Amino acid sequence: MPLLSRKGILAIAAVIDVALNSHARPVSAKALASRHGLPPRHLEPVLQALVHEGILRGVRGPRGGYELGRKTESITANEILRAAGTVEDPVAPRLPGSRMVSDVVLPSLAQAERAFSIALSTIHLDELVKQAAKSLS
Repeated sequence: MPLLSRKGILAIAAVIDVALNSHARPVSAKALASRHGLPPRHLEPVLQALVHEGILRGVRGPRGGYELGRKTESITANEILRAAGTVEDPVAPRLPGSRMVSDVVLPSLAQAERAFSIALSTIHLDELVKQAAKSLS
């Protein structure tokens, strides 16, 4: 069972893609979606959440798109995942409102979630970009 949502994984891939490809000009949502085999509308809410958190910067106009909002060494996988997590998933079922969930399950999992978050905070975008550049060349 994967610990990361599909949306979170795509958000990390999109930020790496922007870091690799936005040197000459911003990367369009259409180009990002095409490279990752997605419909452009699927990525837009995630990209907007990343802009809202300052991870990406939106550039308007006919040659607009997305570029990094900060330096690669200051962006972590944890920040990207948290930003992507703010996007509503219309297909995801809601958790039941039972006391078992609220009093037992969620508090028990909170410690593991904190540990996972700390581990993700050690993964910086600059490292991911270096790995991607090697892998894709």
